[in-house]
Order: sequence, then C-alpha cells, then structure tokens
Amino acid sequence: MSDLIKNIVRFALFILFQVFILNEVPPLHQWIIPYIYFLYILWLPFNTNRFVLLLISFAFGLTLDYFTGSAGLHAAPCVLIAYLRPFLLNLLIPQDTTEHSYLEPSIKSMGWAPYSLYVTLLTFIHHFLLVLIEWLQFGNFVYFLGKVAATTAISLLLIFITEMLFFRKAKFRTNKA
Repeated sequence: MSDLIKNIVRFALFILFQVFILNEVPPLHQWIIPYIYFLYILWLPFNTNRFVLLLISFAFGLTLDYFTGSAGLHAAPCVLIAYLRPFLLNLLIPQDTTEHSYLEPSIKSMGWAPYSLYVTLLTFIHHFLLVLIEWLQFGNFVYFLGKVAATTAISLLLIFITEMLFFRKAKFRTNKA
C-alpha cells in the first residue's frame, strides 16, 4: 500500500475512532477525557515538508472540529504540535542515523526512550492548549493542571496500548529516485 493511501486511511480511522468511540465514552471523572486522534500527526513520515505538515494538521483538526461542532478547538493544538514536531525530532534523534534510515517515527525507529519522550511532550502540549482553549481562562489553576495531567495520562495509556496492539512495521527508506 502506498504511503499516501495509508495516511489517508489513517486520517479517516483516527477521526472516526475519536468521534464515534472516544467522544461517546462518558468522562471517566470530571477531569479525564481520552484523546488519541493527534497520534495521526505524530505518525506522519519524517520527510514530510513542514508547510505540508502544518496544512495536514490544520485540515485534520478542522475535520474533527466539524464532527464535534467546536470551531477551532482541535485545529489550534494540532497545528501547534505539528509546528513543534520537527524541532523535537531534531533534538531527540541524531540526524545521521534514524531519520535517514526509517520512514516514520515509531518505537522501533527511534527507540523506547526517545519515542516515549516525543509522544509524552507533544501529548502534554496538545492537551495543555486544548484545555486552555476549552476554558478560555485558568480559573482554579490546580484544577486546570489536574485536568491536563489526568487527560494526558489516560491519553498516553491509550497511545501506548495502540502502539502495542497495532504494531507498525518500521520501513526502511531506500535510495530510489
């Protein structure tokens, strides 16, 4: 399957899973709302152009906003993590090894520690902005941080379960023109 078709199918599956399954789950507590849709952005190939990455993320966030009836609530955090993603990848992996050998970020291509840090940081940033936009105020700061931390924790749990259940073969980049 070509990378384009694979990413289009992932786009649709992540949106549908978030809208029809995770959004229908009643909040586990007043703080915990599971989100894993943004994993699509984290799984995009290393060599995705930054401008294209931002456009894809904006379209992805707007698509979810359309289904949830929220204007820009998910688009802004998606664009932010897409903007920060290349910088974080440059910090976490050496340029002369993984990015030139593998097609996309995964546990196998990056290793457990860098991949876990990559996913954890971008998940926290995504959820921090999402909760901030959702409230448009800090209100009780401890409650705000509690909601961000709890939502991040449950999302990370679901992300790593997804990684274990749907093992992605790490494809090597070839020298084809």
